[in-house]
Amino acid sequence: MTKKSTLFNKKDLVAYFLIAGAGAIVQLVCGGLLKDWFKLNYEATILPAYFISVIVGFTLTKLFAFDARKTQQTNREMVKFLMVATFSGFVTWFFSVMPYTFLQTFMSDFYLQIPFAYKKINVTQILTTTTGMGFSFISNYVLHKTFTFKSSGFYDRFKDLLR
Repeated sequence: MTKKSTLFNKKDLVAYFLIAGAGAIVQLVCGGLLKDWFKLNYEATILPAYFISVIVGFTLTKLFAFDARKTQQTNREMVKFLMVATFSGFVTWFFSVMPYTFLQTFMSDFYLQIPFAYKKINVTQILTTTTGMGFSFISNYVLHKTFTFKSSGFYDRFKDLLR
């Protein structure tokens, strides 16, 4: 008897949460560096930082989540992953920028001074970015589990159709 995989099984969810956490750290660090080094505004850093974290995300997701390590379909999964990541990148951007813009109408940014450091952390931007990441996490998990790392036979049928 084969075990049927459910959408929200504990093993996949925990593995994906840890992987997404690594991607979130990469995204936050890259966003801060892009903002500081290139003097970009907050809204302009979200998508580039997100797509830098996608590289880390694909590698870790392929290796450690959804039992996709040995699928022999890495190229297909990359294309699907990029499609899902593009959609989720805009989810991240929308749910980061909209709350930030809303908060800006009522208050100014809240900064936290790191002891013994020159840099101040913009807590408002980190919280709104984290909000966007939360919505993106949900869409990413569901789409990667049901689309990216699931063999649907679509590509094989499509190739046969082209022959």
